[in-house]
Amino acid sequence: MEIQPLPRRRGRPPRQGEPRQDTREQLLRAGVASLTEKGFVATGIDEVLRSVGVPKGSFYHYFASKEAFGAELIDRYGAYFAKKLERHLADETLPAHLDRLRAFIADAQAGMARHDYRRGCLIGNLGQETGALPAAYSNRLNAVFADWQARVAACLKRAQANGEIAAQVDCERQAAFFWIGWEGAVLRAKLERRPRPLEIFVEAFFAGLQQR
Repeated sequence: MEIQPLPRRRGRPPRQGEPRQDTREQLLRAGVASLTEKGFVATGIDEVLRSVGVPKGSFYHYFASKEAFGAELIDRYGAYFAKKLERHLADETLPAHLDRLRAFIADAQAGMARHDYRRGCLIGNLGQETGALPAAYSNRLNAVFADWQARVAACLKRAQANGEIAAQVDCERQAAFFWIGWEGAVLRAKLERRPRPLEIFVEAFFAGLQQR
């Protein structure tokens, strides 16, 4: 089903032939880039609009408010990362399930390196700002983490069934530990502008799975 754009309210008319959904998409992409680098509070709508090259009035044709914009960015980033995670965890070219998790981690590390460790995780960034965010964001953020955690737990259980990790490992607990530790490592890597915090966490996480 084709999604129709919201009716125009104010601001410049679109240039002839300008796809309205393209402008909306550009705003969302610019928002993701800014929130992964600076978070919600430090991101101004004017800054996002300047990066896309549209006037402020146009923003309200696509989003009712900055809060609505941020909510959609949470949902979009959560779904994007879940898709990336699932693509790696379902990769049957890698028989070992732990290798699939390692492949996801390598992909995520490469993404940070591509941006010189200036950008982190949008969900993690917003999680550190909860006191200054709209109250409704907390449930959204928790739901994203719960989804990611469930996917990693399922991967660990399959690895356990294959004998890749110790039988007594609590996969649900280890999946929770993975995301708690990973988000902390991402924050530290961003702070230090280098990959070592990620490497330290990953080494410790996989070593813990082998303890008997």
